[in-house]
Amino acid sequence: MFEKNFNSNDYFCKKRMNTIYYLPSCDTCRKIIKILPKNIELDFQDIRENPINEESLAKMYALTGSYEELFSKRAQLYKSLGLKDKKLTEVDFKKYLLEHYTFLSRPVVLFNDEIFIGNTQPNVLKLTKALQSV
Repeated sequence: MFEKNFNSNDYFCKKRMNTIYYLPSCDTCRKIIKILPKNIELDFQDIRENPINEESLAKMYALTGSYEELFSKRAQLYKSLGLKDKKLTEVDFKKYLLEHYTFLSRPVVLFNDEIFIGNTQPNVLKLTKALQSV
């Protein structure tokens, strides 16, 4: 039975907080996943099969304060749509992030109220350090 003050919404929000948003076809995502500690429980969300939604994006935004920080300007679609030649706003970044999975910098890891975005070496080091400290 649940404790008297148990709030299932709090439980499931915390449970979902430890999530990695990735693409299985992305070599970088696979390399990073391979080095993650095996004892850490993460929900793996394939963003092609299960695209990010408003709620997930809101959690990411709450931790970054910026949709642009989550946005991949390296995506082929970014170039082919001519977005690199436009002055995009936060509203635009949010719209594109919700429209197509390719615009999300990958991988994105939400872990214990922290966010780790992309595959830069400093980011991967911070992520592995955070995961090992559990």
